[in-house]
Amino acid sequence: MNQGKIWTVVPPAFGLPLMLGAVAITALLVHAAVLTHTTWYAAFLQGGVKKAAAIEHMQAPVASLPSNVSIN
Repeated sequence: MNQGKIWTVVPPAFGLPLMLGAVAITALLVHAAVLTHTTWYAAFLQGGVKKAAAIEHMQAPVASLPSNVSIN
């Protein structure tokens, strides 16, 4: 463990809840920011109207054969 000596300065009974709390608060803040700054995310969570996927019509590529090759 790279930072193992931190527990000589901060007791685990204080440090672990502090770190886990910081991670939880950060996750909640990120989710709140996404909810308030996007228009699609709230609609996605509410099961908004689904758009049909756009179908692009592509032509099949045409390969040119050398002149000495015949098609059977």
